[in-house]
Amino acid sequence: MTTDPNYLPSPSEWVRDQVAEIERTGTTTSVHIQNLPVVLLTMTGAKSGGVRKVPLMRVEHDGRYAAVASQGGAPEHPQWFHNLVAHPDIELQDGTETSPVRARELEGEEREQWWPRCVAAFPPYAEYQTKTDRLIPVFVLEPR
Repeated sequence: MTTDPNYLPSPSEWVRDQVAEIERTGTTTSVHIQNLPVVLLTMTGAKSGGVRKVPLMRVEHDGRYAAVASQGGAPEHPQWFHNLVAHPDIELQDGTETSPVRARELEGEEREQWWPRCVAAFPPYAEYQTKTDRLIPVFVLEPR
């Protein structure tokens, strides 16, 4: 488990377990979601100001990554969405490599370019979009 005293583990058991396993092994390849690869985002909590960590599907294109705020098609955004809006400078771990990135929510044509990439990486995203009236937010995570 992380030694950072500001780390606030997720209330979700599966997220806590995956973060702990990534930290134990030092690599995101030690966990998966539905047998597909993940990356680990480390961010600042919008309300708490504490360190938050969340594994997300690995969606990469030309050295940039996407973070899809699907929450399985739930009617509301996942909590980490608000964290990225409030504090867009985060850390991204892919495998054993960690790098600083800045999250930027995509709109319009740029989102339309990224959405098929996201669905290709994790096909359930297409179904999740049909379950909710909200347009599922997509962030691009760019090196800073």
